[in-house]
Amino acid sequence: MADYDAIIIGSGPNGLAAAIHLARNGWKTLVLEAASTPGGGMRTTELTLPGFHHDVCSAVHPMGMASPFLRSLELEKHGLEWLQPEVPLAHPLDQGRAVVLHRSLEETCAGLGRDGARYRRFFAPLIAHADDLYEDLLKPAGIPKHPITMARFGIGAGLPATIFSKYFATEEARALFGGNASHSVMALEHLLTSAIGLVLQISAHAVGWPIPKGGSQNIAASMIRCLEALGGEVRCQTPIQSLADLPPAKAYLFDVSPKNLAMICGEDLPSSYRQKLEAYRHGPGVFKVDYALNTPIPWANADCRKAGTVHVCGTFAEIAASERAAWEGKHTDKPFVLLAQPSITDATRAPDGKHIAWAYCHVPNGSTEDRLEIINAQIERFAPGFRDCILATHTMNCAAMEAYNPNYIGGDVVGGVTDWKQLFTRPVGLWNPYATPNPRVFICSASTPPGGGVHGMCGYWAAESVMKRSTSPA
Repeated sequence: MADYDAIIIGSGPNGLAAAIHLARNGWKTLVLEAASTPGGGMRTTELTLPGFHHDVCSAVHPMGMASPFLRSLELEKHGLEWLQPEVPLAHPLDQGRAVVLHRSLEETCAGLGRDGARYRRFFAPLIAHADDLYEDLLKPAGIPKHPITMARFGIGAGLPATIFSKYFATEEARALFGGNASHSVMALEHLLTSAIGLVLQISAHAVGWPIPKGGSQNIAASMIRCLEALGGEVRCQTPIQSLADLPPAKAYLFDVSPKNLAMICGEDLPSSYRQKLEAYRHGPGVFKVDYALNTPIPWANADCRKAGTVHVCGTFAEIAASERAAWEGKHTDKPFVLLAQPSITDATRAPDGKHIAWAYCHVPNGSTEDRLEIINAQIERFAPGFRDCILATHTMNCAAMEAYNPNYIGGDVVGGVTDWKQLFTRPVGLWNPYATPNPRVFICSASTPPGGGVHGMCGYWAAESVMKRSTSPA
């Protein structure tokens, strides 16, 4: 009899979600993590100075609040505390202007002037049925349970962001949407780049853009406490080079990239399948900066000082040019910068009176170019005097990101390209995307549906696949 029913390799949100779902259903589970601490993309540490607690990867978590599976775990009972910033998102423009995405739909519409009615007309029905939308979006492709809501969403979601942006008449509304669409990490001329922008804007109204008190590590910690309460185990500093390194089990679930799955499993997978895994495409990477600050960022626009997240770039045209450059393997002097300022909401993240900021821009996959001064200049553009606030910085280029987490191939932190060629076939186009030709081997990473983000749904659906395909535990 196997020592474990299931062994999960990797302790990111999807690995932990898979372990919890299996444990809930009576499977004896073990999670193995190569690093010294669990969490994958959910880690928090003192990267700059003592007392300044920075999120190494994920920082703001709208999909953590939206996830049907994570909500079902009631992680608050296991120590997780979500904090909502006063403003989910602000997007500064030149001359001290800014457009603001409020929790309130009406406040957002009021700030959009003549685009307010357009915004309300499109978003209000989707916000009202957000839970239905999440249920259908956060799963493998298939027949939707809520076809009317999905059809309404699909009207805009399938379009390139450059096309959907023309629904709006004002520079402000277009810039707001363009910043959110840039989370797709693709050139905005591509089909489907509107989808993530729409989801993020819907989520700001439906669930907010929260942060976990104390940092993203606390999401992992609460999930681990949940798993341990169900009898599951987590072991760190346990790198896995091959299936031969693993204890016996009925099923092995890998929270790893397709390329790493091919490398680890080797001859235990057919060569034709390994070739497909190795052909999986990764998009632009990131150059990330963490700041220890003496004061809050001195944004020219006061609304930006209240926002948990700030999109730093300017107009839609500037955003599109930045994302196109990274997609085409080029750098730009005016990149789109995604910035979070957790300490304005969570005072535990920095010493009294001090602050932190987390920022990155998209760069060509594998880039090793130092973009610190370029990012500083973009922030300074909208926050004069920003450089004078900096006490210390910590940077990570694409190579450092991949060294930190081998799943981030070339610095790609979202688990692979989500264009039409790969979105519906990830990772290799099988009917069951989580299963492999080896009946004991499964993949549960962000390279499977529904894709990147701290929501755990890839792990949940992979665990479902395991339970359907494997015999029940004793």
